[in-house]
Amino acid sequence: MKRWIATGLVALGAVFGAASVAQAAGTDFPMDKAPRLTTDPAALQHGAKIFVNYCLSCHSASFVRYNRLTEIGLTEKQIKENLMFTTDKVGDQMIAAIDPKQAKAWFGAQPPDLSLVARSRAGHGYSGADYLYTLLRGYYRDADRPTGWNNVVFHNIGMPHPLWELQGERRPVFEKVVSHGNETQVFRGWEQVKPGTLSPQEYDRTVADLVAFLEWMSEPVKNDRIRLGVWVLIFLGLFTIVAWRLNAAYWKDVK
Repeated sequence: MKRWIATGLVALGAVFGAASVAQAAGTDFPMDKAPRLTTDPAALQHGAKIFVNYCLSCHSASFVRYNRLTEIGLTEKQIKENLMFTTDKVGDQMIAAIDPKQAKAWFGAQPPDLSLVARSRAGHGYSGADYLYTLLRGYYRDADRPTGWNNVVFHNIGMPHPLWELQGERRPVFEKVVSHGNETQVFRGWEQVKPGTLSPQEYDRTVADLVAFLEWMSEPVKNDRIRLGVWVLIFLGLFTIVAWRLNAAYWKDVK
C-alpha cells in the first residue's frame, strides 16, 4: 500500500511539475490547429515509429509500457521487431537510452519525460497538441545558439531540431510593422533554405502523426472514455423518456 501511495505521489508531482513548466514556457506565437488523428490507427502506428526513432533516444515516456501499443493495433511481435531494442522486454517502460548525466552536460538540463507532454502544454485558446504541432514545425537555424537551432514558438529552446533531416532548413520571414510609434517584427511565413528528405506536406503529416501519438500516449483511455460517455448520455436520454411516461401513468388517476 505504501508503495502504491508513493508511486501516486510521484506521478502527481510530475503532472504538476509539467504543468508549471508549460506555464513558464508560454508563448504569444499563433498556434496552428493540429489534425485530430487519435482515432486513426495507421497515424498512431506511424507516430509511434517516429517517436521511437527520433525522440526516445533522449526523452523517456516512463508512464507507458511497450505492450500498451497493442491498443493502437500493433501486435507484440511487431512491437519487438520494430520499436524496441533487443535487450528490452515488451512489458518494459519506454525509457530513454541516453545517460541522464550526459544529457545534462550536453543540453544543460535533463530532457523531460514526454508521457504527459500533450496534456501539460495546453494554454489559453490552444491544446497541447496544437502547441507541439506548431513547435515541431517552428525550428530554424540560429548560429548564436549552442545547438545551432532556435524556435519561433519556444525562443532559445535548448533542444536541437530532432527532425531536421526530414524537414530540411528554413528561415523565418519577418516584416517590420509600426503601430502607435512602436516598431515590431511580425512573422509572415517561411523561406526554405535547404530541402529535407520529405516535402513540406509530407513533413506536416509526419509531425501530425507524431503529435497524435503523443496525445494518445498522454491519455490512452480517452477514446474509450468518449465512446462510453456517448452511450451513457443515450441511455440517460432514453431512461428520461421512460421515467417521464411511467410517472404520468402512476399519477393519471390522481386528481
